[in-house]
Amino acid sequence: MRRWTNQANGTDFVLLGLFHHIQAPNILFSLIFLMFLAAIIGNIMMIILIWLDTRLHTPMYFLLSQLSIMDLLYSSTLVPKIVTDFLSGKNIISFINCAIQLILFTTIGGAECFLLAVMAYDRYVAICHPLRYSILMHPKVCTFMVVGTWFGALFNAVIHAVYTLNLPYCASREIHHFFCEIPALLKLVCADTSHYENGLYVSGVVFFLIPIVSIMVSYGQILSTVLRLESNLGMRKALATCSSHMIVLSLFYGTAIFKYFLPKSYHTAEQDEVVSVCYTIVTPMLNPLIYSLRNKDVSLALRKVLRRQSSSKN
Repeated sequence: MRRWTNQANGTDFVLLGLFHHIQAPNILFSLIFLMFLAAIIGNIMMIILIWLDTRLHTPMYFLLSQLSIMDLLYSSTLVPKIVTDFLSGKNIISFINCAIQLILFTTIGGAECFLLAVMAYDRYVAICHPLRYSILMHPKVCTFMVVGTWFGALFNAVIHAVYTLNLPYCASREIHHFFCEIPALLKLVCADTSHYENGLYVSGVVFFLIPIVSIMVSYGQILSTVLRLESNLGMRKALATCSSHMIVLSLFYGTAIFKYFLPKSYHTAEQDEVVSVCYTIVTPMLNPLIYSLRNKDVSLALRKVLRRQSSSKN
């Protein structure tokens, strides 16, 4: 804690951000701000619809509401700082705020990795074991799994944040990123971090590869069950149920694998920033659109709410 205090009293970090190498920063800023607004409105709408419509009070939509909460936190943790820095012309972040941002981002990212695996398991149970669904996905079991994802991710985030921010930093405090993230911070450390990076890979295996393997097993079982269905209608319904989740998985894990598991020689700092925008800003905006446009229950709930609003006005 003594070193933490010394670091906190030292020089603040400088976030070079997204706009220092862009020729038209105003256009990029406008796009990011519009995507942020769309993400906030879309995810809040999803949460409200699931809360209001009793037909959506099922484990599947409870997990979906948790995904919307994570997406809200993702955008709210990063974008307001981007907007403030751009409008004020200052891109400085204090040591304490950097620590808070690092913990929040790492917690949300880890929790979403586990949550997507739980959502795949939910679809596996619903399609492969429908008669046992009410037992295997009982509300208490579902709540326990969600709470476990949050606490597991928070524990991991606190450990990495405390260790990373207690490393000796060089005179330069310029972070080539638009938020405080472990790989970007490690580039400023004046010490050998190879052993710690090995530990990060172990953490990545737990929070990325294990959920991915779990998801692949779940969808492998789903595909095997669907192919045995004699009814074409049942097959289409089962595939439609999983298609939205598969799109979300591709967006989230595809960008994460590119950034965290490919060798550093395969991507530059600028490419890392673009990829980070995809899973911190673009994906939270697209998730509610994917689920609402491709889900009949959510569409019906939305139309029901809109009819109530129009009838109350009349």
